[in-house]
Amino acid sequence: MICTTILNRNLEQIHQALEECEMAEIRLDSCELTAKEIDDLFTSDLPLVATCRIAEVAASEPSLQDPAMTPQSREIKAMQIAEKRLLRAIEAGARYVDVELETPKQMSKRVRQAAHENGTVFIRSYHDFEGTDSLEALKAIVEKCVYHGADMVKIVTYAHSEADVEKVMALYGWCREEKASGNERIGALSDGGLVAFCMGEEGRRSRLDCLVHGAPYTYAALSEEEAAAPGQWAVADMHKAVYGGYRFIGGEGELSPVGVPVSKSFAQRAIIAAALADGTSHLKGYTPCGDNEAAVRVAEALGAEITREGNVLTVKGISASMGCLDKLSELHVGESGLLTRMMIPLVAQLCPGEVTLTGEKTLLDRPLTGADKILEAFDVEWSLCNQESDGDIRIPLAVRGPLKTGRVEISGKHGSQLISGLLMALPFADRNSSVIVHEPKSIPYMFITLEVLKKFGIKTGNDMLGGRDFIESDGDWSLCTEIVFKIKGGQKFKAADIDLEGDWSAAANFIVAGALFGKVEVQGLDTSSLQADLSVMDILMDAGASLSQLDGDRGDITVQRAPLKAFTTDASNCPDLFPIISVLASFCQGTSRIGGVGRLANKESDRAKAIVEMLTQMGVTVSVEGDEMVIEGHSLAQRLLTGTLLKGGSYTSHHDHRMVMALKVAAFGADGPVVIDDEECVAKSFPQFHEAYSHLEK
Repeated sequence: MICTTILNRNLEQIHQALEECEMAEIRLDSCELTAKEIDDLFTSDLPLVATCRIAEVAASEPSLQDPAMTPQSREIKAMQIAEKRLLRAIEAGARYVDVELETPKQMSKRVRQAAHENGTVFIRSYHDFEGTDSLEALKAIVEKCVYHGADMVKIVTYAHSEADVEKVMALYGWCREEKASGNERIGALSDGGLVAFCMGEEGRRSRLDCLVHGAPYTYAALSEEEAAAPGQWAVADMHKAVYGGYRFIGGEGELSPVGVPVSKSFAQRAIIAAALADGTSHLKGYTPCGDNEAAVRVAEALGAEITREGNVLTVKGISASMGCLDKLSELHVGESGLLTRMMIPLVAQLCPGEVTLTGEKTLLDRPLTGADKILEAFDVEWSLCNQESDGDIRIPLAVRGPLKTGRVEISGKHGSQLISGLLMALPFADRNSSVIVHEPKSIPYMFITLEVLKKFGIKTGNDMLGGRDFIESDGDWSLCTEIVFKIKGGQKFKAADIDLEGDWSAAANFIVAGALFGKVEVQGLDTSSLQADLSVMDILMDAGASLSQLDGDRGDITVQRAPLKAFTTDASNCPDLFPIISVLASFCQGTSRIGGVGRLANKESDRAKAIVEMLTQMGVTVSVEGDEMVIEGHSLAQRLLTGTLLKGGSYTSHHDHRMVMALKVAAFGADGPVVIDDEECVAKSFPQFHEAYSHLEK
């Protein structure tokens, strides 16, 4: 990216300048800003670097020009002014703060502490306006910056020759070598943590080449006349050199918000709960898709009456009780894995006889791994229909209940969906139950079930357990090793009116698109949601993306480009994010690691295999190491400058809606059209995806 240095401006002039910037350095030592104006400026969504050089403050601040002041008192006062301005910028929301290496230790320490408390990246910078020292001396300076707490290091020297430039550029290779040798502190800089280039005419080209070597951004001036240092490019010239004719998302005209569909996770649970309830429920915010419509058909097969008016489903329930579905012998669940696993315990509990569950399309090839052990633990009889056993249960499947009550222990390592079905079925039993789930996965989805049950009048309890790490984490789901669910028997579902949430799984694709390729605004989401795929926000923040939300938890979310670095995350609880965050990792500088590969085998496709195949064909270095996917990423700027954009061509979606969405987003960073064999499978979760996507292309 290109960071535009802004000097000698007042607030109004700065705001005008920012309209043409993708990120900017605000020189607080020369811009005329009050404390309140600093607050206003640094609330910007644009990634801003706060810089305030002590020497410049001492030379330009009117209050320090009294001839009677001693040099020492002037320097102390200048330091106090600079620190105050930097702290103000940090508290207001500065993305980066730049502190020179020679800054007094105590000031540097205070600024660093404030930066880390407020999520601001702490840059230690070194400038040599006279020349360029030896490579070994430059390495020592980098090490000193890291020793003094730098999140990023900036090295800028004056080049008198090409040899000087080569020494500075060699720092990038050295950081990569240190990473390979196990030096994590210096090696971390190779993941977008080093900005190194040269001043002067000899160093002019290095301001562009630093992006080729992996710098997260370079510096440019509003115009060559306003250059902050010798050899600095004008931003218009730098933009042309880096991006050429590349067209960013949201780059022209007013930003049009992208609407997302209803969450399948909430909608399907709510539809079935409403069908089981006593009375009439109203589900607001409903949007149809293949899986949601399958849930509607299942609800009607149970005996519920459903009408639609706009985006509201009105559901007259059947007032379900044990044995009430005495005429149901077969149930078709469409292509929905969630609906399948949710209905297996429910029909076993509510039907006095055997019931066969049938499905269609990719569902017929998806094994219900672990389902046999769970059903046997609850004394549910099951048998395969018209198929030979290969060790896995699949649809069509016949089951006969009822569920055993009391204390039952099961494994949760194969996912949450069948457990959600148990939580919905056990309240009908005549006795209380305790379900102990070992090695739980996709935990957030279990709690979505509990939230929906609560809305429909069902009372449950739960205890999450884990080791010391879990206790000290204040409830981090990824560290939970066991959950105990307590379900009271003899309960009935009661009708409810509820607002259905927007879908974070679908929204993640547009949010990532904005973070990588421009600017996107998404509406209809709740940032207090229990949906596991809300984790995309944390992943993007870890990678350095620019995110903002106004008007509370349900306000529109805006995401735009910022320098992105490699990230490490565990997607075990949010496997639907895997395809799109693998695309994200491809454009994050450095090596990203995504855990949870084992959770991908039984989706609409073997997603781990599909993702590796997709990225490899696109030219991305990717591998699977145990339960982690390891992806080598490069910034968009580096890919453009080195001719290593993702490769266009013909791709297969494996009939997986999540893969289609990820491929469409990846196409924004490809060197040619990306042609997908089956794009229509997105109707399973988001029939309007292509229409929404087309707005990004305008």
